[in-house]
Amino acid sequence: MPRIAGRDIPENKKIEFSLRYIYGIGPTNAAGILAKAKVDVNKRTKDLTGDELARLQKAVDEVKVEGDLRKEVQQNIARLKEIGSYRGHRHAKGLPVRGQRTRTNARTKRGKRMTIGALKKEVLATKEPKVEEKK
Repeated sequence: MPRIAGRDIPENKKIEFSLRYIYGIGPTNAAGILAKAKVDVNKRTKDLTGDELARLQKAVDEVKVEGDLRKEVQQNIARLKEIGSYRGHRHAKGLPVRGQRTRTNARTKRGKRMTIGALKKEVLATKEPKVEEKK
């Protein structure tokens, strides 16, 4: 498996899709990197020569990816929390940041549903202990 930017990329896929396994490289960045490195878009990763891999590595090094990008994102979130912005508070509470509704959705951020408050009458009726009369 070829290794680019500290990441193993799959051999049996086209290089355009293999590059997307690197954090920070999406469809647009992948196309730009391949154009800059002068590598054929339709070529499979296993068919790349050493020279092409070196050019790809050099082109990827010019883009902020993996650890540097993750670090920058975390610093941005920490800055928002520190200045006390609305978005920072939402990040700190683990709620959606970009204006989505939370009354019914946002399960990914809020976690599994938990029933709070009153239960239905049928549920209460089945949970009541049965008292037997003594004769």
